[in-house]
Amino acid sequence: MIGRRRGIRVTAIGIVLTALMLFPVYWMVNVSLTPQRDMRKSPPDLLPRHPTFEGYRAVLHDQLPYLMTSLLIGLGTVALTLVLAAPAGYALAKLRPRGGGALGLALLVAQMIPGIVMAMGFYGIFLNLGLMNTWWGLIVADSTIAVPFGVLIFRAFMSGVPDELLAAARIDGAGAFRTFWSVVLPVSRNALVTVSLFSFLWAWSDFVFANTLDGGGDLRPITLGIYHYIGNNNQEWNAIMATAVVASAPAALLLVLAQRYVTAGVTAGAVKD
Repeated sequence: MIGRRRGIRVTAIGIVLTALMLFPVYWMVNVSLTPQRDMRKSPPDLLPRHPTFEGYRAVLHDQLPYLMTSLLIGLGTVALTLVLAAPAGYALAKLRPRGGGALGLALLVAQMIPGIVMAMGFYGIFLNLGLMNTWWGLIVADSTIAVPFGVLIFRAFMSGVPDELLAAARIDGAGAFRTFWSVVLPVSRNALVTVSLFSFLWAWSDFVFANTLDGGGDLRPITLGIYHYIGNNNQEWNAIMATAVVASAPAALLLVLAQRYVTAGVTAGAVKD
């Protein structure tokens, strides 16, 4: 009986905390459906009395190019991250090169560097290389955030691949690359999904790199496209929030679909390294 009451209390606390965390999402949807003339009402309505889809129509009319650019940058970041991080994680996990421990520590330190600091460094480099205001420049910049994380995830996951499996591949005549491509990579599906998902989400939601390195380009991501509705004397809040809802939908859908793989990929190597 005591255990049941305790379970009810814990469940109630969890529901309250979840509701508090999801309230900004609810309010974002609420404002996206509220007519512009009702924005300044005090107190605001918890539910829009005269819901409108004008904000979403504006998004479909104005924001599709920005959404496509974000999709292009996100997929490009995923591809570049996997190409660099998967072989590096395999090398650290199974080939064990000299200095691998120091490299792992350097990757951890790299993730602690604030994005704005990296953006300032990239600004000078991109300016000299002519990569300012380009979508491929953003792919390179976003990959610098995703690659260290990806290497650590692949290293932890691939460390759990049995050495007997690799020995059998070598007996069959497979070299290091063939073993990685045909044996290790296929069994690392959870790590692949985890790294791909987080790489895409980082690139999709990036604002600092986009604002610093692509503020004046023709192909700008959705995080900058939202400024289309912000002026000096007027803010179209329903369109702004509708853009936020539309931009959040792909990320939420991916998280739901990949939840099982992400859980397995993130916890890989927690016991055995």
